[in-house]
Amino acid sequence: MAANWMRRTFVAAACASAALLTACGSSSVDSAINPDRFVIFGDGLADQGQLGTSFSVNDGSINNWAAQFASRYDVTTTASSKGGTNYAYGNARISATPDVAGNANTPTVVKQIDTFLASNKINDNDMIVVSAGVSDVIANITAFVNGTITEDQLLANATQAGADLAAQVKRLNSAGAKHIVVTGTFDLSRTPWAKIIDQEQRLSQVMLALNNKLKIDINELGGKQVLYIDAAYQVNLFQGSPGSYGFTNSDKAVCNSVDAGAGNGTGTGQINSALCNTSTVIDANYNRYVFSDNIYLTPEANRRLGDYARDIVVLQW
Repeated sequence: MAANWMRRTFVAAACASAALLTACGSSSVDSAINPDRFVIFGDGLADQGQLGTSFSVNDGSINNWAAQFASRYDVTTTASSKGGTNYAYGNARISATPDVAGNANTPTVVKQIDTFLASNKINDNDMIVVSAGVSDVIANITAFVNGTITEDQLLANATQAGADLAAQVKRLNSAGAKHIVVTGTFDLSRTPWAKIIDQEQRLSQVMLALNNKLKIDINELGGKQVLYIDAAYQVNLFQGSPGSYGFTNSDKAVCNSVDAGAGNGTGTGQINSALCNTSTVIDANYNRYVFSDNIYLTPEANRRLGDYARDIVVLQW
């Protein structure tokens, strides 16, 4: 049983070494499935501009990993606020309110799925994408740093967030989803923000607690209908071996768009890439950077993550 669990839930590692990903990251191999619609739920990592912009450099390109993933199947996605089927919302948490920036009106992942299922049916040829956990990690580590929760509570909350996300994956499967791609949080211990708040080790622990619980709980659904994409592993490769992916800077935010408000949830007066465009970057070669702000990815890093997801789907499905 343990061997099967490892094979299914860590399958992303099969194509995750820098050398192998370079070989297959832009693969033109056809997938055995051909989705004609992508339905996306999640937080800022997958938000495609619900409020007009995404958490990246807003340069008019595909700057969102889920949108890039869909584009590899010649499917165009747009935010649900614009009539599309990408329900992911910046700063959204999985089930808790308010959002990580204190806004009670931001729909949680649970609410996003409620909204979709209330008036839509999942089709056999849909690709469902669930990408969440970043906002929950930010919220909980901030509470810990501020002294409002203990370290035990921090890890317990992360584990519960993983369980809550898995419950939504199971819910979608029960509603008829035959192809669900799931990613939890990437490893925020590798972000510029981790160094700013001096919490690299705890951020890594929180990521593992959330993602491991997610993987354990979705394992019972099997790999034929649910596929876990190891975004944490892949972003770690971008950050740790940037030259292998065409990046020259993996430690610094390229945007300088400071938000006087709560922004992306990391506090007031911080860089917020939702306000970032080609006029608010410190380097015209912004796509040579991994991070747009102190949390989120540049357009190129997003596209490479989306390509990686597609390659794993081709390998497994």
